[in-house]
Amino acid sequence: MRLNIHMDKKSVLFVCLGNICRSPAAEAIFLDLINNEGINDQFLVDSAGTGSWHVGKKADSRMRFTANKRDINIASIARQISKEDFEKFNYIVAMDNSNYKNILNLKNSVGASDFARVYKIQDFANKFTEREVPDPYFGGDDGFHYVLDILEDSVSGFLREIT
Repeated sequence: MRLNIHMDKKSVLFVCLGNICRSPAAEAIFLDLINNEGINDQFLVDSAGTGSWHVGKKADSRMRFTANKRDINIASIARQISKEDFEKFNYIVAMDNSNYKNILNLKNSVGASDFARVYKIQDFANKFTEREVPDPYFGGDDGFHYVLDILEDSVSGFLREIT
């Protein structure tokens, strides 16, 4: 039997490249949804990046500002995904195909068990047909609004799927 300190909770890790735009937004949206439903005590939620460039930093100020306009508070601090995450989280959810492949490569290279199931967030989209959440980092402000629109749709679909 696997010893997991969070067995009584469903655990979700959202992952993008640098953990400063998409995955912290997905984490904050998910936290907002479960808080509104009164089920936040049933979950452990976090986010991470496949890259290490922004470790220790707050989410991108443009993403935090745009999310705050929707009453969504992004409070996470960037970190990089680690081999321990494959034992800690039931669900590891990638924002795009490239990070999905990077997660699977890491999982295979560290010989992680199948405790963590890896998904693409857009597999849970209802309204949007995009297969990936675009990275808004190098674009204008509209990109951050668009990413939040996409994530509000797919993150709510993901929550419905796992509850």
